[in-house]
Amino acid sequence: AEPPSDQGRDSLFHDDNLIASILDLVMAGTETIATTLQWAILLMMKYPEIQKKVQEEIGRTVKSGSWATYEDRKNMPFTNAVLHEVQRFITLLPHVPRCTAVDTHFRGYFLPKGIIVIPSLTSVLLDKTQWETPHQFNPNHFLDAEGNFVKREAFLPFSTGRRNCIGESLAKMELFVFFVGLLQTFTFQPQPGVSESDLDLTVPQTTFTLRPQPQATCAVLRE
Repeated sequence: AEPPSDQGRDSLFHDDNLIASILDLVMAGTETIATTLQWAILLMMKYPEIQKKVQEEIGRTVKSGSWATYEDRKNMPFTNAVLHEVQRFITLLPHVPRCTAVDTHFRGYFLPKGIIVIPSLTSVLLDKTQWETPHQFNPNHFLDAEGNFVKREAFLPFSTGRRNCIGESLAKMELFVFFVGLLQTFTFQPQPGVSESDLDLTVPQTTFTLRPQPQATCAVLRE
């Protein structure tokens, strides 16, 4: 719709901003969570011993007949580590563009105001100087020797700085509650005749996010 006559392009209410806000809600706010959960389920199928440890921790922490809350993560270090490792390993959005606000000099390069810059989050999330086994799915990246959860400065799936993901806190809460609820209810397995080694993690689909290839999943209801 056209903005009212007393609102020109200097107003924040116009079609371009409306479209951008809708894309933020649908793509950044929905697609990212859904795709991360797809990867999480695929990785639990690929590594059933990790899935079992998560379910055991859920059983020790969450009361029978209850659903987990975000506060429960403080008592679930392994589950918390698994979710962080999922986000590190998959590099869901490695290519989010930014725009320079002023003329900038960076490492000998001149970047004029208004130029598009794409930071490579993969260079951090898979950095061999920051992670012990960067190309392996390894929840121990976020655990100390006693099994306590530890934060890592190189964990930047939401980017960093003033323009990092505005929905980071909400995304973390959603991922934890949904992931725990799914593993509380189901055990995820490959379809009959398919082994864990057959599951493909190597060539994701490139859409708005890096999405796993479609693969059949058996969700077995837990007793």
